[in-house]
Amino acid sequence: MTERKAEVSRDTLETQIKCKVNLDGTGAANFDTGVPFLEHMLDQVARHGLIDLDIHAKGDVHIDDHHTVEDIGITLGQAFTKAVGDKKGIRRYGHAYVPLDEALSRVVIDFSGRPGLEMHVEFTRAVVGNFDVDLFYEFFQGFVNHAQVTLHIDNLRGRNTHHQIETIFKAFGRALRMALELDPRMSGIMPSTKGAL
Repeated sequence: MTERKAEVSRDTLETQIKCKVNLDGTGAANFDTGVPFLEHMLDQVARHGLIDLDIHAKGDVHIDDHHTVEDIGITLGQAFTKAVGDKKGIRRYGHAYVPLDEALSRVVIDFSGRPGLEMHVEFTRAVVGNFDVDLFYEFFQGFVNHAQVTLHIDNLRGRNTHHQIETIFKAFGRALRMALELDPRMSGIMPSTKGAL
């Protein structure tokens, strides 16, 4: 089996990011981004997706976290595209429901080759610690645009904003894991009637 690994760098006037992924990993994670709350959430993706993630970023966080969070999403999406390759043999679709105490979220993903984001989350607070929760939309939009996936995110219930966000990222990791799993019955086959994704 070809190793499904990738390394991508993004260098702009606002951010410098290096991202490594291993889609067939053990959930190992290494982060240095200057945005601790995002790192905590990305750790959920690695652990629950069994995807190794190594992300280092330097950004203009003295202004705010916006550029760094968005550009990490972009770079991670680029790395996934590179690591997935031609998509032959993958399950393509993945979904997960994840609870955390009173919170419950559902994430559904399709490695369709078409970017689309439907994110329906009513956060109960605008900020967790120093983190502006609106930036999670920017993260996922960046990922979707560059991983070329259709992604539906629904927070079905929740009172605690931290719990809402954590259920989303855990479910995201689980959905990625399902979609990217190699199906032995689909070995070498493109999971599309079009013959291309």
